Amino acid sequence: MKMERMFLLLLLVSSSLCAGNYSHLGTGTSLAVCQPDTCALLSEVAAMREKLAALTQTQSTLEQNLSAMMQKMATVEANLQSYKSQAEELWKVNQAQDKQLNALTDVSSTSVSKMAFTAALGSSVGPFEQDTPLKYQRILSNIGSGYNPATGIFTAMTRGLYYFSYTMYNNNSGQPNSVASLMMNSQKVVSTWDTLGDDSQDSATNAAVVQLEAGDSVFVKLYANRVLYDDGYYYNTFSGFLLFTL
Repeated sequence: MKMERMFLLLLLVSSSLCAGNYSHLGTGTSLAVCQPDTCALLSEVAAMREKLAALTQTQSTLEQNLSAMMQKMATVEANLQSYKSQAEELWKVNQAQDKQLNALTDVSSTSVSKMAFTAALGSSVGPFEQDTPLKYQRILSNIGSGYNPATGIFTAMTRGLYYFSYTMYNNNSGQPNSVASLMMNSQKVVSTWDTLGDDSQDSATNAAVVQLEAGDSVFVKLYANRVLYDDGYYYNTFSGFLLFTL
């Protein structure tokens, strides 16, 4: 405002001079000497006034742009606060889920680290036309539920070192005719054999410590055309347990 007032004052003075009012210049001052400079000054003042108007307009535009930017920044800040709140909520949910997962992992680790079973036949089996896994139906213990009596197969729940043993009682009459093997997947581990001799009441036991991966299977296989005798005294058993995980 002060600048505009100064320009208006200069404009009034210059207009007065260009109109021929030179009394204030003193005696002897000619129109030819003063008028051109005054008019030039007036033109410069007018040009400066136009520049001032342009600057004022530019300042107004900048102020409007600045106001718009401030509003956008306020919106962005509000969004950031919202995102921050959402992130904090997600972090809390994630922490809770981690605790639940750790608890489940601890329970799972405890359950798979305790595996042991013993099962018995309880009745005679064989002969079969092909090699057959023995299904020990009487469950004496089955911690960890690794042994399945419906299939006769033990399935490892975790990677580790396991101990297995089985006892085979022969056919109990006539010519001995009993052959069985401890199997790991399709691999023969150890075996028992009784097919010769005159005695018919023989029993044999074998055992092994094997390394299993999770999902590996172990069972006792009775070979084709072979026989085992059993009754309520449970001569034929199959046992195993996890020594330690790896």
